[in-house]
Amino acid sequence: QVQLVESGGGLVQAGGSLRLSCATSGSIFSRVAMGWYRQAPGKTRELVAHSTSIGSTNYADSVKSRFTISRDNAKNTVYLQMNSLKPEDTAVYYCRATGLGGDYWGQGTQVTVSS
Repeated sequence: QVQLVESGGGLVQAGGSLRLSCATSGSIFSRVAMGWYRQAPGKTRELVAHSTSIGSTNYADSVKSRFTISRDNAKNTVYLQMNSLKPEDTAVYYCRATGLGGDYWGQGTQVTVSS
């Protein structure tokens, strides 16, 4: 059983920064893709950033040049560095691991950006 635990959310003013972390259990981290998603109230969950197992990345247009996904295979952890935050970035952020026949989600962490 793979477990994902997010941390690092909180309240920040517009223009500020936060770094989210997602720690994974098990030994599959280096062989699966990792993604960060978010869901704002009344909206569908959307992909924010994605990293393949070999580190290729892609981002939603709305966060390009502001957010950076990175992974530390030694720590089984994926990060999302969020800079120049905007009120529209307010959402619950989830991490997701896919691959090797599995699809796993974390419980989410709230990010609130005040104007």
